[in-house]
Amino acid sequence: MATVRTLPGITSKMIPTERIQMHVLFSGPDDGIPVVFVHGNASSSTYWEETMLALPEKYRGIAPDLRGYGDTEDLLIDATKGACEWSEDLKALSDVLGDKPGHLVGWSMGAAPVLQFTLDYPELVTSITLVNPVSPYGFGGTKDLEGTPFHDDFAGSGGGTVNPEFIRRMQLGDRSTEDPNCPRNVINAFYFKPPFRAAREEDYLSSLLLEKCGPDRYPGDMTSSPNWPNVAPGVWGPINAGSPKYLNLSGIVDLDQKPPILWIRGDSDQIVSDGSLFDFGTLGKLGYVPGWPGDDVFPPQPMVSQTRAVLEKYKANKGSYHEVVIANAGHSVHIEKPQEFMKELIAFL
Repeated sequence: MATVRTLPGITSKMIPTERIQMHVLFSGPDDGIPVVFVHGNASSSTYWEETMLALPEKYRGIAPDLRGYGDTEDLLIDATKGACEWSEDLKALSDVLGDKPGHLVGWSMGAAPVLQFTLDYPELVTSITLVNPVSPYGFGGTKDLEGTPFHDDFAGSGGGTVNPEFIRRMQLGDRSTEDPNCPRNVINAFYFKPPFRAAREEDYLSSLLLEKCGPDRYPGDMTSSPNWPNVAPGVWGPINAGSPKYLNLSGIVDLDQKPPILWIRGDSDQIVSDGSLFDFGTLGKLGYVPGWPGDDVFPPQPMVSQTRAVLEKYKANKGSYHEVVIANAGHSVHIEKPQEFMKELIAFL
């Protein structure tokens, strides 16, 4: 069923729902306590298999491929809905599987649909684990702990901020190492803290290359802007859906039902940090993008600090969270440091 080979103990199924044909990986007993794993951008459910197999026997691991990724049906992502397209897909999957409350685990961009699902269907969420999560205020274009945009058009976020050479090579199915923008090199330089190399590198690369690309897919369309860096969000695709123009998950602080949150991240994450190498504020400051207007106008987005500020408000409003920082790990702590990660996850569950 799955395009990418699966490990022994993992079951691959295509699940028809009212919204979409969703490819889902499963582990553990059918009647086990659900733990739903949501992958990030440029990946798929493949990245969760080892974690699923390491769960105690009483849990049922469930890892869907989000719309736009993996082997799930190729349908458009309406970016103007933020993470709601994905949240609604997850609810449709939940309807088929039995609408049973579960533990939600979201990695990177996958934290957005997890938090949106919690906002939309809090009665179905037992706990939340955020793994190197995107900021509650989205990716790019904001400057302070409250997620204030630099400009009214949210310039510096959305589909136009993705390196076009990386996209071109994705579309070609490039598996080489001839250029820094080759998907394989991006995985090894940024998903993990070098010199780490994953044993399943070929499978992870194959998983990345399944992402649907194009101006209305990944990364999405863009609009020109008079504001540096002269691109603003469009209305289609996953990177526009993660723009602060459409995504704001800080409303979790006002939920009546507040599931406990585990926030776990690597100390050397270059993708989600207060100085992300994928953020135009950081790239401009380092001189990689010309015309940077300076810290007063466009500083690096404080992604980690924004997350902490929102979670502190969550705690102050009678919620709870626990932050764990894993040493010598990058953006994928569940793969780089599996024993340390599983120790924290299982204790939390």
